[in-house]
Amino acid sequence: MKKFLSVAAVASLLVSFQVEAADAYPSRPVRVIVPFAPGGFTDVVARVVAQQLSSGLGQPFVIENKPGAGSTIGTDFVAKSAPDGYTLEIVGMNHVTSHRLYKDLQYDPLKSFTPITKLVDSPFVLFVNESLPVNSVAELVDLSKGDQPIRYASSGNGSTQHLMGALFLAKSGAKMEHVPYRGSGGAMKDLAAGFVETGFAAVANGLPHVKTGKIKALGVTSAQRNALVPTVPSLEEAGVKGYDALIWLGLVGPAGMPTDIVTRLNDAVRTGLSKPEAREALAAAGVDVSLSTPDELAQHMARENDMWGEVIQAIDIRID
Repeated sequence: MKKFLSVAAVASLLVSFQVEAADAYPSRPVRVIVPFAPGGFTDVVARVVAQQLSSGLGQPFVIENKPGAGSTIGTDFVAKSAPDGYTLEIVGMNHVTSHRLYKDLQYDPLKSFTPITKLVDSPFVLFVNESLPVNSVAELVDLSKGDQPIRYASSGNGSTQHLMGALFLAKSGAKMEHVPYRGSGGAMKDLAAGFVETGFAAVANGLPHVKTGKIKALGVTSAQRNALVPTVPSLEEAGVKGYDALIWLGLVGPAGMPTDIVTRLNDAVRTGLSKPEAREALAAAGVDVSLSTPDELAQHMARENDMWGEVIQAIDIRID
């Protein structure tokens, strides 16, 4: 009986310690890994989120960029970190496609991480150079089946733009050649200059060129129209049935994070991103706030894993 009471007392102390640790979280700075170079779309969103978390939880949430190998270097680092809430990561579509593109990764995109909340999402837009004699998605599909070669630009093999384009070809029947660039900046520059005919890009990246008349917007990749380009139909509306794809970002940590810490972070993000200044900053970056529960983020990542896995298998691409 004494031995039983002793074990019970130790267990009680451990539970008490864990609860106190969770209540005290965060008691020191938290690093937020962005697995891309500074200045990109993910980096902009991460800094808004980190600022709100710092303000709401009373400790610095410090952005740390760990780019390389299609986001896998930074993601691998997070997967191997302690699940104590002091190393987090901003992830997106690359998170659920990289393991299909790169061999010998040491983590599983679903099992090696703790989902915390979805953050934002946004459609891509199908843009064409202004010289292309089309003004609708249907006209582009028809033209692509003729003698004139149609090329679509992307930021690289296996990139979001590449996969958005591959999904478009599969669902529309269009015939286009993929032209990979080293980054989205070069792809958009050449699209505006007319060196390639078409391409998918974020709303914010393409709108300046639309305003100058260098490119035209034919359709958005979401199931509904987007408020930033309200006159542009969705691809579904334009006749590409079943096309519904968004770029998105979420907040995760290493697998095994305590539930209390996950709940505290989820609540803090929800509070922070409900503020007008946060929503305005994210809207200026071309994205919409789209929050979730941890379970909803897990389900979202599983669906994205399945959908893009089929696309990658269809185009048979690997990056060694």
